[in-house]
Amino acid sequence: MSVFVDCNVPMYLIGRPHPRRDDVELALRRLTTGSVRLVTSAAVFQEVLQRYSGLGRLDLLQRAFDTLLGLVDDVFDVTLDDVDVARDVVRSYPVSARDALHVGVMRRHRVTRILSLDRGFDAVPGIDRLG
Repeated sequence: MSVFVDCNVPMYLIGRPHPRRDDVELALRRLTTGSVRLVTSAAVFQEVLQRYSGLGRLDLLQRAFDTLLGLVDDVFDVTLDDVDVARDVVRSYPVSARDALHVGVMRRHRVTRILSLDRGFDAVPGIDRLG
């Protein structure tokens, strides 16, 4: 079984102390004690890049990348088919384009669970949000 890791996971792990960091750490402990495969996509790295460059926090960029790479077993590419699915998802459910793109990648790889603190995924049938 695979679980997709969203961009907010490494951000909470390396950011300032926050009550949700404990939630992320607990979820990761639970996931890594079993036979769960953690995965993400290149789009998640783009989100991390966008966030930290936008904040002018380039000092955290490499640390966030390293944290994410240290967590996951695989990084999926993003294809035009994923974008097509994302288009259909945003037409059908109240989710952001970024979240819809993750859903597209997840569907292609038959991943139904995501570790994320973003409640937007709750609106998409077939996606089970952990966190």
